[in-house]
Amino acid sequence: MYGPPIPTVEATDVGDDAYLLDVREPDEWVAGHAPGAHHLPMMEVPARLAEIPQDGDVVVVCRSGGRSGQVVAYLTQHGWDNVRNLAGGMQDWAASGRPMTSETGAPPLVR
Repeated sequence: MYGPPIPTVEATDVGDDAYLLDVREPDEWVAGHAPGAHHLPMMEVPARLAEIPQDGDVVVVCRSGGRSGQVVAYLTQHGWDNVRNLAGGMQDWAASGRPMTSETGAPPLVR
């Protein structure tokens, strides 16, 4: 009835070499994101699969972990075996003190 469990990782355990894939909407991204993250809104993922690495550690993130969990499930079903969901999303990323930046120059925040 349910699919396989979604692989997850805590914000504090994400390595510096991870490819962070931020699947939030543009306004969320502009307000605040992890430095070095790659922005690819969730609804664009199917059309842009070639942009997502199939090797190395790929950590998918949204605001709270729901959308990114769906993207991890989708990618897993399409052959990716190197993707994990960021547990708690950007909310937990920020709460754990991980670095953030914004596109506006204003202090970053999670939307």
